[in-house]
Amino acid sequence: MLITMLKGKIHMATITDAELYYEGSIAIDKELLKKSGIIPGEKVTVLNFDNGHRFETYTIDGKPGQIGLRGPAARLGKPGEKVIIIAYAHMTPQEAKKHKPKILKMGPDNKIQNPKSEILK
Repeated sequence: MLITMLKGKIHMATITDAELYYEGSIAIDKELLKKSGIIPGEKVTVLNFDNGHRFETYTIDGKPGQIGLRGPAARLGKPGEKVIIIAYAHMTPQEAKKHKPKILKMGPDNKIQNPKSEILK
């Protein structure tokens, strides 16, 4: 049996841009992807803290500091709003007991606020 567990999270990032006429996805700063353990093309759930919208899409590499909504997702958030980006993984209960998700707490300009040691617990 496999269970679904939190793999990585980018918490309270700020949307920097939205581009409607684009193949659907979310552009995320490459460094944030790397540090959160989320890879380009991976399915994520995005929670808009400001308007309550929840949606699923896939990730693409973004520019430094970027959290950009693409395609239809651009209608679900606007620049300046806060989002939580979550990736999940399927694992056995034994794997889950040992697993430590990578959680990035974001601050102004989408800079990581938690210490490196806290991210990699």
